Amino acid sequence: MMPEHENFSYPKILPQMLADYEVYLRDEERSTNTITKYVRDLKAFFSFINGQEFTKALVLEWKNTLTAAYAPASVNSMLAAVNGFLVWAGFPQYKVKPLKIQKEIFTKPEKELTREEYLRLIKAANAQNNRRLALLIETICATGIRVSELRFITVDAIKTARAVVDCKGKTRIVFLPNNLCRALRSYCYEQKIKSGVIFCTKNGMPLDRSNIWRDMKALCQRAHVQPEKVFPHNLRHLFARTYYTLEKDISRLADLLGHSSIATTRIYTMESGAEHVRQLERLGLVPA
Repeated sequence: MMPEHENFSYPKILPQMLADYEVYLRDEERSTNTITKYVRDLKAFFSFINGQEFTKALVLEWKNTLTAAYAPASVNSMLAAVNGFLVWAGFPQYKVKPLKIQKEIFTKPEKELTREEYLRLIKAANAQNNRRLALLIETICATGIRVSELRFITVDAIKTARAVVDCKGKTRIVFLPNNLCRALRSYCYEQKIKSGVIFCTKNGMPLDRSNIWRDMKALCQRAHVQPEKVFPHNLRHLFARTYYTLEKDISRLADLLGHSSIATTRIYTMESGAEHVRQLERLGLVPA
């Protein structure tokens, strides 16, 4: 349902428009996480305008408010949600331009999870007798899958050493290393898991991402790793950097990660710059 009038007010139009737009996003096969974020951002936007007459100036005011409170990437993400809604609703003239962000060559050192820190997290999980968490961390980092894709790591998958992952309307094969399969088979035997999802609750339901996040954060102090570095997606980044360092094949890496654009994959391969500095030192172009 598209509004036919030039201006609309929050109290009368928003509930139905937002519901209709959510249906549209589902029909477009957007991921559940994307839809949830877009709806959350739109609710924040409509809360900001609070029933005022809808104008381009009001959207620009919201953009300025966001700019003062959020990082540029977050601002652009929220603007994208609203701009998409405006096009759907028939008001493309109210779209605003995203912030210009200078492309970063290196990631921030305080955000980069190193291989040594990753191994310490596994050691810490095992020290707490949390074998499931240790294997979960190994599985994400050894395959590069998203935390939402853990449900595709099943008993059948480890039998064939490959998982068929369906995410964001795309299906791909994720290969499982032999060492990982052996460890997962041993875990399934110990836990009497004979079929279905391996990383699951006692009721057989896939683990919730928020619980996984919480459990990983609980390892930080014992593992001596900064909490800012410890979250599931950072394991995926570590997989990408490690693979690219060895193979230098970004097209293949994009396929492994399930990316549609190599530009996205390049973000995953960024390092803190420490290796770049070491390379410059080895050049020996400054006399001692």
